[in-house]
Amino acid sequence: MSFFRVNRRFAIFPLLIFLAIAGLGAQGMLPPVVSESGRETMSLFPAAFFSDYVKTWEARDAARPYWVFTENESRNFYGRYAAAQSILFNNDILAFYGHPLSKNMGILGRYSKEELNKKLDILAAEYLEHSSGRNIRKAFYIIFGTVWPAGEIGIIQEPVLKEYIDFALENDILIFIDHQIGRYHPVDSLKRMLPWLKYPNVHLALDPEWRTTKPMQEIGTVTADEINQAQKAMEEYMIEHQIPGERMLVIHQFNARMISSRNAVESDFRKVRLVHCADGFGSPAIKRQSYAYNAQAQNMPIKGFKLFYQFPGLPAAGYDDPLMDPAEVYALNPRPLVILYQ
Repeated sequence: MSFFRVNRRFAIFPLLIFLAIAGLGAQGMLPPVVSESGRETMSLFPAAFFSDYVKTWEARDAARPYWVFTENESRNFYGRYAAAQSILFNNDILAFYGHPLSKNMGILGRYSKEELNKKLDILAAEYLEHSSGRNIRKAFYIIFGTVWPAGEIGIIQEPVLKEYIDFALENDILIFIDHQIGRYHPVDSLKRMLPWLKYPNVHLALDPEWRTTKPMQEIGTVTADEINQAQKAMEEYMIEHQIPGERMLVIHQFNARMISSRNAVESDFRKVRLVHCADGFGSPAIKRQSYAYNAQAQNMPIKGFKLFYQFPGLPAAGYDDPLMDPAEVYALNPRPLVILYQ
């Protein structure tokens, strides 16, 4: 049973209220009832209140598609527990990005899983020196849906993805799976990834840059409403399938076109932690400028930052020059909590 899901057969709150009121009656705080024999009995009020409360509770329960604690209930009863379950509560995320089967789509496709893990260890140690006491969690950031000409999408082979998820589970590594959307609706793209949330280390991402029918010719776009719909679909799926805790949903952006009506994006879903990631390559000055633009969106307070390695054979403009070091990354304001290397 999920921590936040309660079976209606075990109505905890009505029972607690009933016991509390019954206790008041036993202490003489409620008027007793005198039977025909002249002997005092306990007030009928607690039982009557309990029956009425259960009927009201069941009516409210039946009106919901599934029963979950409200935000206030969660905060009051399980606030400390929920905070402790947030991965970002005391951790920064450090991820290697790419496609396992492509050397041209990021570092993830240039090394084996084992080599990537060792390289992440080395890089995490560098970040730990500047993290001000926050822990570093390693991650593989895998392109799940790759945009093709005309906006079609190629989905990663399930055995390949499962291989990385299993390795990550064994080595305390998080997994992000990223959909490039193409000509499809962001919610439909997200729904294609939702079943992978059954693995406790899996998180999701959408990249608006590629939400287009003309990839490499124009920058794609999503609306704030589409992002909100995606978060809602993700949260409802997690509730329906009793997936505990919260999961991250990363949204990439490096110019104004990528997210329209950006100030209308919501970021207060209880089970979905929205991460607003600054994408794009270039000099440190250009990257700081791009990050500052994203920082203006205070309605998305959790920020991410992406860096690009230089690899042989890549176009001259396809990497950061020079690459910012961990101290420079942490000097960004606000400080990014999710850091990607492509």
